[in-house]
Amino acid sequence: MPHVKQQQKYTSMSITTESELIGMKKVSDVVAYTLKEMKNYAKPGMTTKELDDFGASILKELGANSAPFMTYKFPGWTCISVNHEFCHGIPSKNRILKEGDLINIDVSAELDGYWSDNGNSFVIGEDIHQHQNLVNASKEILQKAIHHIKGGVKIADVGFLMETEAKKRGYKVIKNLGGHGIGRSLHEQPDELLNYKNKFDQRRFKKNSVVAIETFISTSSTYTVEQNDGWTMVGNKGGYMAQHEHTIVVTDGKPIILTEMNGVWN
Repeated sequence: MPHVKQQQKYTSMSITTESELIGMKKVSDVVAYTLKEMKNYAKPGMTTKELDDFGASILKELGANSAPFMTYKFPGWTCISVNHEFCHGIPSKNRILKEGDLINIDVSAELDGYWSDNGNSFVIGEDIHQHQNLVNASKEILQKAIHHIKGGVKIADVGFLMETEAKKRGYKVIKNLGGHGIGRSLHEQPDELLNYKNKFDQRRFKKNSVVAIETFISTSSTYTVEQNDGWTMVGNKGGYMAQHEHTIVVTDGKPIILTEMNGVWN
């Protein structure tokens, strides 16, 4: 879930014990499994409320709590955004999924005091509106960005890589959404892991820290604006956006991708 709402700031989570890693793996498996199952379940003719209820049943069965609800009293178990909605879409019995819709599902949860977050944009049924290229770009950029991250790497350099890769493919990035630290709460330090180079940001990724890395790749907008419902974000210049997100542990080498089970890259 992108970090835009204000919340009490926690320090960053650092994995120092085996039990912490196990706790993070458990909750990450839960959110990854839920996201994967929701994607497989989504069909034309279904409401986003039905899809959210399905996700809720999995989280409940696995003993996990909805992170957006726990943290912000979000009116749903997961965020489901469709077409021109970029993120934080509220599940609704009035929103019916149609063939070719671009949908984003963002699942974050808490289990036994540990928190994890992941997201996936995909096309429902046949790609009749040609959204697949945007989806593929977002997936590829997330993969490149994550494989570039290790202890000591500048956070702004990863943002630069994301924006450069988006431009190369003819897309833009959203500048007021970002990835974030996670672990003992939904949003922790380091916050504002942006999709572009903030030249004033001198921070570096720290070994053993846990972060949610997210792409925000768009066709025409560079900022999001909040709708009247107080949640749903759309683009300042309209168009579409794809988001993909993994929760990872930063290491000296290849990151540990805790939410790999969600199958986003398959």
